[in-house]
Amino acid sequence: VLFLQMGWGDLGAFGEPSKETPNLDQMAAEGMLFLDFYTANPLCSPSRAALLTGRLPIRNGFYTTNAHARNAYTPQNIVGGIPDSEVLLPELLKKAGYTNKIVGKWHLGHRPQFHPLKHGFDEWFGSPNCHFGPYDNKEVPNIPVYRDWEMVGRYYEDFNINRKTGEANLTQIYLQEALDFISRQQASQQPFFLYWAIDATHAPVYASKHFLGTSQRGLYGDAVREIDDSIGKILKHLQKLGISENTFVFFTSDNGAALISAPRQGGSNGRFLCGKQTTFEGGMREPAIAWWPGHIPAGKVSHQLGNVMDLFTTSLSLAGLQPPSDRQIDGIDLLPALLQGQLIDRPIFYYRGNEMMAVRVGLYKAHYWTWSNSWEEYSKGIDFCPGQNVSGVTTHTKEEHTTLPLLFHLGRDPGEKYPISFASTEYQGVMERISNVVQQHQVTMVPGEPQLNVCDKAVMNWSPPGCEKLGKCLKPPESEPTKCIWPH
Repeated sequence: VLFLQMGWGDLGAFGEPSKETPNLDQMAAEGMLFLDFYTANPLCSPSRAALLTGRLPIRNGFYTTNAHARNAYTPQNIVGGIPDSEVLLPELLKKAGYTNKIVGKWHLGHRPQFHPLKHGFDEWFGSPNCHFGPYDNKEVPNIPVYRDWEMVGRYYEDFNINRKTGEANLTQIYLQEALDFISRQQASQQPFFLYWAIDATHAPVYASKHFLGTSQRGLYGDAVREIDDSIGKILKHLQKLGISENTFVFFTSDNGAALISAPRQGGSNGRFLCGKQTTFEGGMREPAIAWWPGHIPAGKVSHQLGNVMDLFTTSLSLAGLQPPSDRQIDGIDLLPALLQGQLIDRPIFYYRGNEMMAVRVGLYKAHYWTWSNSWEEYSKGIDFCPGQNVSGVTTHTKEEHTTLPLLFHLGRDPGEKYPISFASTEYQGVMERISNVVQQHQVTMVPGEPQLNVCDKAVMNWSPPGCEKLGKCLKPPESEPTKCIWPH
């Protein structure tokens, strides 16, 4: 699984005009392109929790109840993380003899009980949080980078990211970690799960020297080109080792391109509305490519409604395992769609925090709530929909439409610009169908304990495991738990 913050419009295979992703485009030509694939949330941490549990963030606890419909994630002052009660994909794959590795950003909590090696992974190289910084190590510590149980340094100190030029060697390090792991598993004839969760396209965007200044799209394009090159090398490595026909590879993203960082540090969501942080199509519809030579027919395009949570169920199915029966699993098994081109009928739910904002059934999408962000944030220059104001749709006050949802036909109107008339027979017929789906969904909805409510400076990365050996331990302040503030 390859997972990063990229927009639907960032790949040549999806129509990006500069055609700077030859390896991903080749992957699509050799595999299956999904045009209607979604993430479970418009923000990174909840999406990653959903991918690894097969469950909506509101079920697995990756949401907040501090305010209504707020996006929350795992900055380094967060107290919560992935609960022990959740069963993660690598924990289950272990039962079938798999060795599991995560390379890159974990983002499911950084305190010791949330460590990936306590949740089914055998190896980890990467960091628990985003690569924000540099910090002063007095008020805020720099983010650690781990190898397995212990930190091996900190961003900006031992793993440099040049904030002026955007130069950093991290993607090359992450690539080598992936190639070495695959080689070791092939040599020991061990089945493996590699979660390659890189973050070069997340602001502050970075790329290594060889790629800097090579894209027509600026630094963001440089980062995309380096990721594309890395994926090409991973796929070629599988082929060289003779295991490509035994290896299922899926490329997708944890949320839409962050238009707040555009155009210098943000990608493109193509013709879709808005971006990351919103439940419009640009925030949650993702590029997705499945590759499995000899099994998935080459050059196919699927209109199957897919979701990152399906990778949980599909991976278990490939390993001959059943998903846990003691909890609600939201992911479906995509193998019939992948191998036989079948279309499986299923809805897509668009959540923002503790609120179901919208639902997609077939080609129709109904918005029960609309909100981009508050006037207060917008007036500070925080814009999740730059150049895309759609009157009554991209609202800066939270608008409730639960009695008369705004309905769009995504085939005729992928940009969500023209709501279908409430008075039309089309509206009435479709809403009857969608209302039934929503009712059934609400019956099974038992929200998990919210993990993203409490923040405390004392839990930040002051003294991660291994800091003593490196002389990098910092003194934490007194513990003062407070309610986290999530502005949008």
